[in-house]
Amino acid sequence: MELILWRHAEADDSSPDLERELTGRGRKQAARMADWLNPRLPQDIRVLASPAARALQTAQALGRYYDQVPALAPGASAEDVLAAVGWPDAPYPVLIVGHQPTLGQVAMQLLTGQAGDLAVKKCGIWWFQSRERTGQLQVVLRTVAAPDWL
Repeated sequence: MELILWRHAEADDSSPDLERELTGRGRKQAARMADWLNPRLPQDIRVLASPAARALQTAQALGRYYDQVPALAPGASAEDVLAAVGWPDAPYPVLIVGHQPTLGQVAMQLLTGQAGDLAVKKCGIWWFQSRERTGQLQVVLRTVAAPDWL
């Protein structure tokens, strides 16, 4: 299974939290990352987004169908996210558009099997793949990218 964690792009600091929208810079970040992602994404990718406005706007930059998933809202746990995507057994690749610190917690759990936090830059992606070797689940980190690197 492939799992891509995509943190939403830069958003304004208004409230309520779920209504925060992307800034002009955030829209450019999302477009840049979407332009990089689109030719690399598997055809059967399933895109899941938090119901927060900033995550939905980031997902919209892909120009693909996406599902809004309440379990990915701000404050979700790493376990909530992994359950929502069916890690590691889903029959299709998944791209999640979500939030910090949750995405960093998911990345830490996938990489180390331990609880903790990793920093995921705004509009950054962490692309993972699961595989089985000698009867053991292995996690491969395929790439990490941020829009200012592209």
